[in-house]
Amino acid sequence: MKIAFLLYNAYGIGGTIRSTFNLAGALSKRHDVTIVSVHKTAKRPALPLAKKVKVVDLVDLRKSQPSYEGGHPLAAEQRTIMPSDGPAHGAGGQGGLLSEIRIEQYLRGTDADVVVATRPFLVACLAEFGDGRYLRIGQEHLTHSMHREPVRSEQNAAIAGLDAWITVSEGDAEAYRKALGPTDTHIQCIPNGSPAPAVEPAAGDAKVVVAAGRLIRVKRYERLIEAFGKVAAQRPDWTLRIYGRGGKRDALRQRIDELGLHNNVFLMGPHSPIETEWAKGAIAAVSSDGESFGMTIVEAMHCGVPVISTDCDYGPGEIITDGQDGVLVPMGKGVVDAYADALLKLIDDEDRRHEMGRNAREKARRYLPERIAERYEDLFALLRPVPPADEPALAATPPAPTAIP
Repeated sequence: MKIAFLLYNAYGIGGTIRSTFNLAGALSKRHDVTIVSVHKTAKRPALPLAKKVKVVDLVDLRKSQPSYEGGHPLAAEQRTIMPSDGPAHGAGGQGGLLSEIRIEQYLRGTDADVVVATRPFLVACLAEFGDGRYLRIGQEHLTHSMHREPVRSEQNAAIAGLDAWITVSEGDAEAYRKALGPTDTHIQCIPNGSPAPAVEPAAGDAKVVVAAGRLIRVKRYERLIEAFGKVAAQRPDWTLRIYGRGGKRDALRQRIDELGLHNNVFLMGPHSPIETEWAKGAIAAVSSDGESFGMTIVEAMHCGVPVISTDCDYGPGEIITDGQDGVLVPMGKGVVDAYADALLKLIDDEDRRHEMGRNAREKARRYLPERIAERYEDLFALLRPVPPADEPALAATPPAPTAIP
């Protein structure tokens, strides 16, 4: 089977790229898999990708290369498909209308059996330019409620033109069913896959709490810092390490200084691979207002580190079994005190930490890319069963794509 994944830019380091590469690599063991990157911004992907997975680029935005197309007249024109999702024209080095036309050409001419789109603009292109020659599958890497308008409404409309819509949590799948109402599009939850790390599991006795992610508002690291301030007052030999980059760094640094936690809380910056840092901790911390899935939770669990997480929509509560392989802290008034209390209880109970760490490693196996790939293969078979040998499937003639002047 030929499977293609549409990515906006396969050369970044974001969670959508990471989860797509994980799934593509697992599927490539039994299928012909291609990553179609709308934009090429580097010589090779920054994240590891299985050797059998091919990469096809549609628009080269590397200014230093003869193949650079950012100066094409169409790159400066606004897209016609969902301009509300991200840069719609050439400002900021994006591909504008040129990118849209190249996507159309690819979708009109591809011989793939399955095409998977990974962000709202690409979902809308797949619905508009794709056809019944192949399965059209869209993925939600955020949640229905996280999208601003008009992106949310435009994506809702586009989903009707797909064969399947995949969310990474059951809660979000249900949210889409309610929002869309009766639809012929198959809606299903298949979580992201996370490979087992090539590091020894955490010993669990280091007096270190680890958090990792983008330093942005929704992650609410100021909440975690305030909770850890209460911990440090009673257990001053424990430290908190926060890994990542983002626009909230200066504000977090200021809050650390205001609380006098410069000897206990450290902003470590980005680190790749992050697994080595999870393994240095005894507890992992997630303090978000919302998580579409919770890849960092699974990564920490793979390393044998129990996770304390806010019980936000939707991912943490579907991954963590409270009290067995981690701790869920209820949202709402008093969440900082409750989070601090959860940290102190686990800090003070080494045997419980070790047991949770073992349970966490076992739970994380559910999210191995190989298992997630099997769920996608089951989805493909459900949507398009293999015809009997005496009834071969007929391939439709693709419509002519838009020509570029």
